[in-house]
Amino acid sequence: MTKSHDAKGALSGTPSRRRIIKTGGAIALGLAAPTFLRIGSALAAYPERAIKIVVANTPGGPSDIIARIIAAEWQQVMGGSAFVENRGGAGSNIGYGYAARAEPDGYTVLLTTSAYVVNPGLYNNIPYDPFKDFVPICEPAVNPHVFTVQANSPAKTMKEFIELAKKDQDKFNISTPPIGTTPQLQAEVLKLREGLQKVATSVYAGGGDAIKALLSGTVQISSGTLAPAFPHMKAGTLRALAQTGAKRWTGLPDVPTMGEAGYKDFVFDTYCALVAPAKTPPEAVAKLEKVTLDILARPDIRKKLTDAGFEITALDGKGHAARIAREVPMFKQVIEQAGIKKL
Repeated sequence: MTKSHDAKGALSGTPSRRRIIKTGGAIALGLAAPTFLRIGSALAAYPERAIKIVVANTPGGPSDIIARIIAAEWQQVMGGSAFVENRGGAGSNIGYGYAARAEPDGYTVLLTTSAYVVNPGLYNNIPYDPFKDFVPICEPAVNPHVFTVQANSPAKTMKEFIELAKKDQDKFNISTPPIGTTPQLQAEVLKLREGLQKVATSVYAGGGDAIKALLSGTVQISSGTLAPAFPHMKAGTLRALAQTGAKRWTGLPDVPTMGEAGYKDFVFDTYCALVAPAKTPPEAVAKLEKVTLDILARPDIRKKLTDAGFEITALDGKGHAARIAREVPMFKQVIEQAGIKKL
């Protein structure tokens, strides 16, 4: 950006070369300044109104929990207001499609989960392109998965539960978040590997709803993310049989991984990430990225998220873009190998 008479030239009436150059510079400055000022003032003022975080799931699940934590911190750090709008349904496709068509002005962002990279391989048609319709902002955290039962369940381990279920599959049900989420996929993979196809999968609109079904006794086991189950585990009403991360989560040191429980190559988790509609001003994306990563570096926020059942990754936009590029084809392969029919 272009960001002041030669006395001899003025007296002779013939503009000197220096004067011509300076005059041209002044004209250029006069033309460029309004654009520069508009951009500068817009960046300084952003955000001037409320920022909406679209969550493609119902309230109570991990994406909703982390979105509300981030929205509250954005308000404190940037001023103004931020709020969460839940748009659940159709395996998160309703919310993703809604956000993809939103005005790319920096005031609508989407909180995605792993369904974002799973759905291209699970559905014949989806309302968004994972590579073209959004620009990554950052990835705050991942949420480990657990298989949970009621605390009074006779099954103390995964092997014990599977043995009980095999004896009378028609009496056992497993609750999961929406179709296409990684907890739902891991439930189907478990059923296929262990010959439990007659165990019914009860799919709910969100992770919180899936846990409610377990608490009420509607189902006998839940396959889900840790965040909605963790408070009930701490309260003693639910028990985790196994977690599905590559290693034990720090908050569950006594709960084995599926690998440790005897189930090899059984690693699943759910990430949470912020993306913006394509063509959102890069300056807005950069500000949201920096503010969010600064928030995630604070000890109080790290503790809050860990206590809620998250593992902080704090990846920047480029880091999350790499995950998208890696996991879209990976989950397509998982779905094909598991024999899961496309929707």
